[in-house]
Amino acid sequence: MSAAAEAWWWPYVMIIVAGWLATDIWRWIGVMVSGRLREDSEILGWVKAVATALVAGVIARLILFPSGALAEAPMWLRVAAALAGFVAFLGAGQRLIFGVVSAEVVLIGGWLALGL
Repeated sequence: MSAAAEAWWWPYVMIIVAGWLATDIWRWIGVMVSGRLREDSEILGWVKAVATALVAGVIARLILFPSGALAEAPMWLRVAAALAGFVAFLGAGQRLIFGVVSAEVVLIGGWLALGL
């Protein structure tokens, strides 16, 4: 048996270790500094703004440049689903689950109605 065949698992170990190190170190740093930060501090405001911008960017990418099965849905349906989810989110007192479920119902319902 060749050395490559014996080490088929090595890339998986590297992915696990690198993935763990890349994320867990930030979690531990967050735990260590969280007790010293005020909720209204500028740094936490910046972190919230960056996190919100990242989520908005991912949603925009999914709507404007989808891949996979979502790319089969027309643009107007993807936009309508996002708008319906946003309106439901606001109408339900900013409860996320209502926005997500509403957007899914509009997207899946429209998909089925169009026969996609």
